[in-house]
Amino acid sequence: WVLVNWRQAGLLIVGILLFPLIIAGVVLNTIFLVREIKKNEQHDAFINAVTHELKTPVASIRLYLQTLQSRQLDEGKRQEFYKVMVEDSDRLLNTIEQVLRAGQGGTRLKHRQLAPVDLRSLVSECLVLTRTRHHLPDGAITYHEALAADTPPRILGDEDDLRAAVTNLLDNAVKYSGPTVQVDVELEHTEASQATLRVRDQGVGIAPTELKRIFKRFYRARNIVTTRVKGTGLGLFIVQSVVARHGGKVFAESPGLGQGSTFTVQLPASLPS
Repeated sequence: WVLVNWRQAGLLIVGILLFPLIIAGVVLNTIFLVREIKKNEQHDAFINAVTHELKTPVASIRLYLQTLQSRQLDEGKRQEFYKVMVEDSDRLLNTIEQVLRAGQGGTRLKHRQLAPVDLRSLVSECLVLTRTRHHLPDGAITYHEALAADTPPRILGDEDDLRAAVTNLLDNAVKYSGPTVQVDVELEHTEASQATLRVRDQGVGIAPTELKRIFKRFYRARNIVTTRVKGTGLGLFIVQSVVARHGGKVFAESPGLGQGSTFTVQLPASLPS
């Protein structure tokens, strides 16, 4: 009788110990499954977005070429068609570069050609490019400086990567500004070892729960306004990757939806000698 009861007690103890483990296993399996489903959804959304971003300019260029081939047009109309095709080609090239840069996210800087980069000159160049690309008036994007002794900061790094990061920040601010674009850009270098770039917009804003997620690969904020904006979900991931490779950090701030947002990039810098 004692042996039988000890056996039953032993089985009961083993069952009590195994039950939480089984429950924990089921919970973990469910969590991993949900994460995998979300990743698959993001990948599908990315493929759809990239397909659209590639197909649309190609179809446009093809249409204009067919029109030029089949009709006799005056010189003014031909120049207009050429301009549209160049813009579509730039859009196509930009999408391809985004995908390629996202694939190079883990590449270390030591394998690349490094050189001192004038951050003020680079930001000014990106501002001109953004105004031109989005057909913006000069007042749509304002620029301010707070520099020590009026000397531009220099960043030791890859100029093309840094240009891509700044351009992506500006494009993101413009796209999510809504019908009225009002973007404020500020370059600050009051500390000898750090340069700070801030890009503020008055657009759709970011929910508090998404402030850190927006820098993930393929991630796009989920609300009615942002879903109308076309994109691949790679822009901010590229910004974060480039800044991290240069030893800096980037973060986003927003009071909430509909209240705009501010993106801040901090990079190690030095004054020119």
